[in-house]
Amino acid sequence: MKEILNLSLIEARNSLSKGDFSAVELTQEYIDASLDVKELNCYNTFTPEHALKMANLSQEKLNKGEGRLLEGIPIAVKDLFATKGILTTASSKILGNFIPNYESTVTQNLWESGAVLLGKVGCDEFAMGSSNETSSFGNVFNPWSQNKSSKLSPGGSSGGSAAIVSARGSLASIGTDTGGSIRQPSAFCGVTGIKPTYGRCSRWGIVAFASSLDQAGPITRNVSDAAMMLNSMVGYDPKDSTSAKKDKIDFLTYKNNLSLKGLKIGIPKEYQVDSMSNEILSLWERGSSWLKSRGAEIVDVSLPHTKYALPAYYVIAPAEASSNLARYDGVRYGERVSGEDLSDLYSRTRANGFGREVQRRILIGTYVLSAGYYDAYYKKAQKVRNLIVNDFNNVFSNVDLLLTPTTPSSAFELGTQIDPLTMYMNDVFTVPASLAGLPAINIPSQISSLGLPLGLQIIGKSFDELTLLKVASHIEEAAGFNATPPQMAKG
Repeated sequence: MKEILNLSLIEARNSLSKGDFSAVELTQEYIDASLDVKELNCYNTFTPEHALKMANLSQEKLNKGEGRLLEGIPIAVKDLFATKGILTTASSKILGNFIPNYESTVTQNLWESGAVLLGKVGCDEFAMGSSNETSSFGNVFNPWSQNKSSKLSPGGSSGGSAAIVSARGSLASIGTDTGGSIRQPSAFCGVTGIKPTYGRCSRWGIVAFASSLDQAGPITRNVSDAAMMLNSMVGYDPKDSTSAKKDKIDFLTYKNNLSLKGLKIGIPKEYQVDSMSNEILSLWERGSSWLKSRGAEIVDVSLPHTKYALPAYYVIAPAEASSNLARYDGVRYGERVSGEDLSDLYSRTRANGFGREVQRRILIGTYVLSAGYYDAYYKKAQKVRNLIVNDFNNVFSNVDLLLTPTTPSSAFELGTQIDPLTMYMNDVFTVPASLAGLPAINIPSQISSLGLPLGLQIIGKSFDELTLLKVASHIEEAAGFNATPPQMAKG
């Protein structure tokens, strides 16, 4: 038998069913593994005692032959999902003492499937960032850093979610993706991350960044594990007005027909940007060859309004953020700084509780929504968003999926991308699919000349995650990515 930490989620679940080890033993292994990589600073809140209680309950279920889909599987949760009785901070000082008395729908679905909570992992403050440098709890470090003096970004905002899975501190994790916050950190950390179609997973109980863009998704070690996690996470939720009324499906059925014959894969020319390295361009070409050799037809396509995606996103997302974050005022919950009057209390609390990047985006959002600028910025950005959606609709009338790089570079050193505009360019390949609400996945595909993982992205049609997963599994198999980071739990 493989060492426990090397088992995939599905392999671990099968071993639990056979009684090769208990849920408590598995959970203890991952508690120890998480402590082994403590220096990566993945956890905002670590909950080993709670995890062992959940594992004991799971083992009782297994002993009775009543094991559920994820029975006994230890996972980490981005600190953006409300967890009843457990600190939920959004990596922000303003929510530093917030303990919800309710559970998010997605995490509730996972607990009802038998999953075990190891803890809440770090992210950029309110999910606003591409590097994990905006957290009030300090940086999460990428386990692919070659030594302890080199500190690589794990990506953002779900950097803690990607880093803990990559470092073998958790079997899987969940994150949120607004403009690439699952896919980009997954690429930087060499793991699989999928953003489902907008509306596939409930947003209820997730601390909101941009409500028309936020979507929960899993981060795992491979495509099959991601499908398994999705099975437990998705579902219609009447508490969420943006939740899609779709019948539940078994995402693992993508394996029922793995043939790529007849599938058309589009290669959008607009994704060949100047900031992309030759290594990533070469990987992109190789990815096309892999799919072509397996029966798919490769088609050059155009998404003409792609160049406007980033500017549109960085108008729309801050506008929605400024509205969503207006509720944090120091009155009902979270940080409170006393003031001379109510208005002074608001301003002092928000000035002290929000970090610089959050403040920057609130100010941008408030500006573009203000009288005299609404039409010039926000309304225009929404028109551009519609054009981008139309581009995808036109392309998907001729092809089934799109293949692109996930990021324009591999993971960068923390502290090197000081200019916000440079930082925002990390999202250049992920933002368009987010604006269109489309499903997209990162597949780790190569180790760069610097010894760092590079990923390929597949973008699919709305609610066609099955085809997305099928094609992703072919990329996964062809790439044969099995590298592990220098800093990881040894077991």
